[in-house]
Amino acid sequence: MNTTRPTGDVATAIALLSGATLLGGVALALRPPKAPTDPRETTLRAARRLNRAAGALAASVLVDSAIEHYRGSFHNKAMVTPLVTASLSLLASLHGTGDRRYGAHVVRDIIYAGAALTGVIGTGFHLYNISRKPGGFGWQNLFYSAPLGAPAAMSLSGMLGFLSERLRDNLPGSRPTILGIPAGRVIGVMTSLGLLGTTGEAGLLHFRGAYHNPAMYLPVTMPPITALLLGASAMGSLGKRRRLTRWWLRLTALLGFSGSGFHAVGVARGMGGWRNWSQNLLNGPPIPAPPSFTGLAMAGLAALGLMEDYPDD
Repeated sequence: MNTTRPTGDVATAIALLSGATLLGGVALALRPPKAPTDPRETTLRAARRLNRAAGALAASVLVDSAIEHYRGSFHNKAMVTPLVTASLSLLASLHGTGDRRYGAHVVRDIIYAGAALTGVIGTGFHLYNISRKPGGFGWQNLFYSAPLGAPAAMSLSGMLGFLSERLRDNLPGSRPTILGIPAGRVIGVMTSLGLLGTTGEAGLLHFRGAYHNPAMYLPVTMPPITALLLGASAMGSLGKRRRLTRWWLRLTALLGFSGSGFHAVGVARGMGGWRNWSQNLLNGPPIPAPPSFTGLAMAGLAALGLMEDYPDD
């Protein structure tokens, strides 16, 4: 009898992973070229793309923090804060995605600023949590204590949303800037840094898993290349078509969805599979975490669009 062949929940999870990856790849391949748009709408389109990116990150943080803090029994009342903040950020992003008006929205601005601040405070809490454990900042505590990268994703969601509102503050049809710098450059650099930080968190946790699956190398190799390509585009000449960078961003977005599928396979491989979901979801690989790459890739695509649409004078 072949005992290595996936069966039951594992086989189902692998089938879903393969199907999602295939459909995502087909969607990327069939995506039509960007059609010419009214120059007055270019900045607004980018702002709405950033709203979607902020929402994707907020959704990832919401579900991930809910699972992780439930595992921690919400022993600190402050552990409810990221759930509330991420929910508000997600709602603000949905509102912004549908908003076709120029001008920053005061309520969205407040929510996004609160999300960024919550992430900073959350990082401080997680650092304190690790430091007070025996051994301090040793590998054991870094592996199994409060994850340092999780609150940073909340900050990224808030910052992307905040930048989307700054884009809306530009006059329709004008060259979009943020603090006097071309908006595409600002968003591109920030997204590149976010990708590198998220890669660091993935690398730490996959190192804990000893890279037992070769696919675990993808989140620590693809996103850094994406960050370098996007950063080079942001620091280079504006107006050039960056086809390689665009396709690499799309593949990174697909990686986020595929990563959730791989994590679902990891959960299914736990003792009892999905029938023991209450234990395996808490102790298995975090299913909601990988789409943070998707959100950042979406922000990178918005930045790249601005860089291409507004060349250097």
